[in-house]
Amino acid sequence: MGEIDQTLQRMIERLRIAARRSWISATSHSERSLQDKMTDQAGILSQGARPLDGIRVIDISTVIAGPHCAALLGEFGADVIKVELPGVGDSLRKFMPQYNGTSLIWRIEGRNKRCITLDLRKPQGQEILRKMVKLSDVVVENFRPGTLDRWGIGFDQLSEIRPGLVMVKVTGYGQFGPYKDKPGFGRIASAFGGLTELAGYPDRPPVIPATPSVPDYLTGVYAALGAMMALHHRDRTGEGQYVDVALYEPVLRILEEVPAAYHKLGTLRERLGAGTPIAVPHNHYTSKDGRHIAIACTNDTMFRRIAGAMGKPELADDPKFCSNAQRVTNRAETDKLVQDWVGSHTAKEVMEILEANEVPNGLIYTAKDMFEDPQYQARENLISVEDPVDGEIKMCNVVPRLSKTPGRIQWTGSEMGAHNLDVYRDLLGFSEAELEQLKVEGVI
Repeated sequence: MGEIDQTLQRMIERLRIAARRSWISATSHSERSLQDKMTDQAGILSQGARPLDGIRVIDISTVIAGPHCAALLGEFGADVIKVELPGVGDSLRKFMPQYNGTSLIWRIEGRNKRCITLDLRKPQGQEILRKMVKLSDVVVENFRPGTLDRWGIGFDQLSEIRPGLVMVKVTGYGQFGPYKDKPGFGRIASAFGGLTELAGYPDRPPVIPATPSVPDYLTGVYAALGAMMALHHRDRTGEGQYVDVALYEPVLRILEEVPAAYHKLGTLRERLGAGTPIAVPHNHYTSKDGRHIAIACTNDTMFRRIAGAMGKPELADDPKFCSNAQRVTNRAETDKLVQDWVGSHTAKEVMEILEANEVPNGLIYTAKDMFEDPQYQARENLISVEDPVDGEIKMCNVVPRLSKTPGRIQWTGSEMGAHNLDVYRDLLGFSEAELEQLKVEGVI
């Protein structure tokens, strides 16, 4: 029986290798040569390999979640073609704050993308998309379910002309379910996913961070992860698939034990301000000079260190504070003891004392603090990128950091239609006359 299993495993492996070779050969020699040419023109080959070199992504999504997914893929080598409605563009371009009339968010989320204009509502625009799909690997979209199918450019239809296609579908509530046709926004996803209810204080309405787009960015990360897994499956089998991500689902995924606690214990987590139900003191405290400091204490050993740092080692043996369970029960009194001590020192003094006692702590940073911090500088977390319109722009660097094939930022979010000639003439082979006619007709 063991020999039979080994024979089967060898057969399966040979089939996988054959499928991979079949997928590679499915792209014609001329197409691969053209792809190599376009890649080289972008300066990728001359700067070192990246893990997604040779992968082409068509980004027909808008605003944040889908575009963030495509941006992540682009940072690690994918040739991302950003499709926008002629004369309108992605609404992300209009977000505040702006510099020189363009959103700074656009300059970041549009980075590394080749920007073209194309009206997918028109039959000619749909046909052009099909031509691009034949030369591509991934399509990222966030239209309401069924919209692309009605236009003849849904997953099933595009898969017929590009077997092995991966399509990432980002919507508010997913591709099925009673809410599938409802629009989705980050603020609503945070509320529906259960995160908003946990933010703020119990005697006031729930709050969210000043950027309500956390669910969008989180969804973008999960969408990119889904695309990578789907590409890996395709490379082994030649089989494409679509990735279905609802905005609220990544929010739900990070809720820790909240659903399980309700199911097994019937309990609902309450809002605790900056605190947490799992441990005390685990909160934000204000120093004498008005700075806010985060202190993390997740076990009794850590509390003993905090008590020593405050000059009150006896607290660690006090029945009210000797265990985490007791400190949770006496939350207000425990937090007051820490706040009184922090409030009697400057932020610098507090942090020096806590660090000397090996207590995890950190100043709550503003952007100004980030620009001045040596850790940020050492790891180049904020990088300068030159924009042809806005000049130097400091923006967040690529994450994660790969040791052999790191990602990089090649250019900022471009002007609308900036790469029309690159894509339509050089990649798809349209003549100047054809492009002019398409422009007159409002297709591009």
